[in-house]
Amino acid sequence: MTQDKRETIEAALKAFTETYTGRDLVELGALKAVDASASPVRVDIELPFPCAGYRDQLAQALRAHLAEAGVADADVQVSAQPPAVGARGGTGGLDSVKNIIAVASGKGGVGKSTVAVNLALALRAEGATVGILDADIYGPSQPRMLGITGRPSTTDGKTMQPLEGHGLQAMSIGFLIDEETPMVWRGPMVTQALNQLMTDTQWRDLDYLIIDLPPGTGDVQLSLAQNIPVSAAIIVSTPQDIALLDARRGLKMFQKVEVPVLGVVENMSTHICSNCGHEEAIFGSGGGKRLAEQHGIELLGQIPLDIRIREQTDSGRPSVVAEPDGEIAGRYRELARRAAARLAVGGRDVAAFPDIQVVDD
Repeated sequence: MTQDKRETIEAALKAFTETYTGRDLVELGALKAVDASASPVRVDIELPFPCAGYRDQLAQALRAHLAEAGVADADVQVSAQPPAVGARGGTGGLDSVKNIIAVASGKGGVGKSTVAVNLALALRAEGATVGILDADIYGPSQPRMLGITGRPSTTDGKTMQPLEGHGLQAMSIGFLIDEETPMVWRGPMVTQALNQLMTDTQWRDLDYLIIDLPPGTGDVQLSLAQNIPVSAAIIVSTPQDIALLDARRGLKMFQKVEVPVLGVVENMSTHICSNCGHEEAIFGSGGGKRLAEQHGIELLGQIPLDIRIREQTDSGRPSVVAEPDGEIAGRYRELARRAAARLAVGGRDVAAFPDIQVVDD
């Protein structure tokens, strides 16, 4: 009888499609244990992405699904354990980083840094251990966005301890210089500084390290893809045609260096009036969706142009921590779950650059 009940449970879970991965729970490898002899029966589910804001909803849906299959009053427990996906072997401090996600844009002014910091905070809110690296050497913004002051400390004179803000481990060139000091550096100096910030920081047991890249497709982006074990990238754009054109360039750059692209975030998707709440697509509509469909990737989320996002980020308390139960924080947490789930099921080991061979024909 116990074996029959176990088979019924497994068959039911094979017929249940998980929302964020699009896989059934058995195929996903999420079914960790079944105790059919217990009363009620015990079912343990372990998802490969952080899911604190989704865990209870999934457990409730599974209990209802199992009841329909004839297994009443099941005790369903849902946990999460993000795996290391696609990273090509860490170096130094990167040994303690499971996954590195680069957040990029083809042009400036699309709100990439705001998306990056809220994505990092949303992943943490979902239960992951998260760090953020501000890779914009010329215009670092994460110290201000996270409300962090002070300089990194060192215990050995060679490496740096990350600073912390709202539970995130953070590193930025902005911690090492005065806020108003311009970085008048040539390309090789910038790439060397980025490599040092990355590998000389003692990151502590991170599930995800979010890299806030500068806009464009230049030295920093290529150096990152060549020297750092990036798991995947996310492209941020507005719906405007010009911004989407530049976003395509960024997407194609990652494809050329064989870094998987998890999807597109359409920022400033609509404008929400602070007086009346009217929502209007002032930069156009559907652009992010079309870009995703044309390149076979996912539209991970749409974030509105809302004055609260700007005010909260400027004050050092981004939306996910300023209004954790608000609609905007909810959108970022949805984005975080989709991105992490996409990484878990779609990540793959890739080389930083394809091998080039010269042969005589």
